[in-house]
Amino acid sequence: MYAIIEDSGTQYRVEQGETLRIDLRDAALGTSVTFDRVLLVADEKGVRVGKPLVQGAKVTAEVIGEEQGPKLEIFKLRRRKSSRRHTGHRQAYLRVRVTTIEA
Repeated sequence: MYAIIEDSGTQYRVEQGETLRIDLRDAALGTSVTFDRVLLVADEKGVRVGKPLVQGAKVTAEVIGEEQGPKLEIFKLRRRKSSRRHTGHRQAYLRVRVTTIEA
């Protein structure tokens, strides 16, 4: 059984027991997060596609922890101007484990 959910403008294909990395939000370690924007649910009965959402479907996940993505380096150089700018960025993510998919 799998589902396609939408969170913060990104679509994820999730199965039960799978871990995924979503945008950071205020959630304590061990609490549950519910995704109610389910676009598709596939199980042994068949595939149900929402228009645009599947009615009554939700996905529940448990918060495992926070993590950071890869470091991005931004280097700007204006030639012959003696102007350089070097900055970096690391995006913060929330790691969750899918516990249940309810159709």
